[in-house]
Amino acid sequence: MSSNDRVIIFDTTLRDGEQSPGASMTGEEKLRIAKALERLRVDVIEAGFAIASPGDFAAVKAIADNIKDSTVCSLSRAVDADIERAAEALAGANSGRIHTFIATSPIHMQYKLRMQPDEVIAQAVKAVKKARSLCGDVEFSCEDAGRSEIDFLCRIIEAAIDAGARTINIPDTVGYAIPHQFGETIRQLLERIPNADKAVFSVHCHNDLGLAVANSLAAVVAGARQVECTINGLGERAGNAALEEIVMAIKTRQDLLDVHTRIETEHILSASRLVSGITGFPVQPNKAIVGANAFAHESGIHQDGVLKHRETYEIMSAQSVGWNTNKMVLGKLSGRAAFRSRLDELGIVLGGEAELNAAFARFKELADKKHEIFDEDLQALVSDTLAEDTPEHFRLVTLEVASKTGEVPQAQIVVSVAGQEQRASAQGSGPVDATFKAIESIAASEANLQLYSVNAITEGTDSQGEVTVRLEKGGRIVNGNGADTDILVASAKAYINALNLMQAGTKAHPQADGV
Repeated sequence: MSSNDRVIIFDTTLRDGEQSPGASMTGEEKLRIAKALERLRVDVIEAGFAIASPGDFAAVKAIADNIKDSTVCSLSRAVDADIERAAEALAGANSGRIHTFIATSPIHMQYKLRMQPDEVIAQAVKAVKKARSLCGDVEFSCEDAGRSEIDFLCRIIEAAIDAGARTINIPDTVGYAIPHQFGETIRQLLERIPNADKAVFSVHCHNDLGLAVANSLAAVVAGARQVECTINGLGERAGNAALEEIVMAIKTRQDLLDVHTRIETEHILSASRLVSGITGFPVQPNKAIVGANAFAHESGIHQDGVLKHRETYEIMSAQSVGWNTNKMVLGKLSGRAAFRSRLDELGIVLGGEAELNAAFARFKELADKKHEIFDEDLQALVSDTLAEDTPEHFRLVTLEVASKTGEVPQAQIVVSVAGQEQRASAQGSGPVDATFKAIESIAASEANLQLYSVNAITEGTDSQGEVTVRLEKGGRIVNGNGADTDILVASAKAYINALNLMQAGTKAHPQADGV
């Protein structure tokens, strides 16, 4: 296939994905995900919105400085300050891109921008020229293109290409489009815009009607050659087009789509698990490609067919997306070299010997409790170890919980607060409720508990429990994570991790305008 048959995969997990309520990530977590995306051979990584906060700027800069095989992109509104901040963050990138946007639908121009159409075009041209003066790779997006008038889209896109944009993104920002209609929009734009051949046309579809992947593929059939997507379909509201579904649809149906990507699909599962673990958003069992049941067969007819010939009921192999790595790899007698080697195979990169030593010590502790150590255990173990890098204003020392049928559960806890141990006890409707009330009596955070989620990392009663706690206070939303074979300890660790993130001033949930 020629280069015109390749679909560029633009991943926005770190920008649009982070706009999911509660999915805010630390800079270190973003860099870990970026390295997993690079290993997956994602073409473009949208690392963040550089002007949104000092933390976002630092994260974009760190990713730009460390990622070499993928283009690193920063989003910016069509204003000089945004564009200059994006360029500054991308200065160290091996390959950088500024992605600037402005709203183009009548409802957005009238009520949000309060600008006339000609003013919007002038602002877009000015922004693209500014971005192009600072970066050779510029993408321009028509926010809410799905509800924009086709004649106006033709005008503004032609002007943006003339100004220097080399990628034109057509977002279905509110998930309003229907596949055949969206594909026809792309087809008309390519046919009607005189200089359309000078840019790659891209799509960015939201999943409000459950059609993000279908709309994206309809656009590819119509001639789009970049798809913007996220791992696990993460994103605000109902999410975005899922990278794993886009990529595997293209790979599986090349007979119909006649395009390809450069994604190394065997790393899809590990990237999915990493994003799920960091954000605390579990993958539902029936999720395509990466769900636990994606390659499971219970029906006797299906089982019989698969045993005789896999293709009777499976259109792709589990191994092609990384499921073959779901196996025991280490045990209590395994040494540091084997541990490091397996982390390398999983694409887990630690910061140095100190982090490796801390993770290895955790591994040995886990191996004493759990006979079989799986890849999922290692992902959780590393996340739990790195969570301790958050400044520890609060630290769990001991926890004792009493729960008996017919009696009110009670928790007694010792927490170190700025180096000083404090004790508390509390009763609750259950052991977790009692534990959280005891912690809160010490912390006095007055934060609202928005989510408490527990997931067994692997099969068996000795599985580690991975707990996510989401706290909100004054518009700030943080996710705390904890893992342990004792679910109550994991719960306490997750709550305390969230308190530390809140205490450290983790930025408020990003609600800036975007595509």
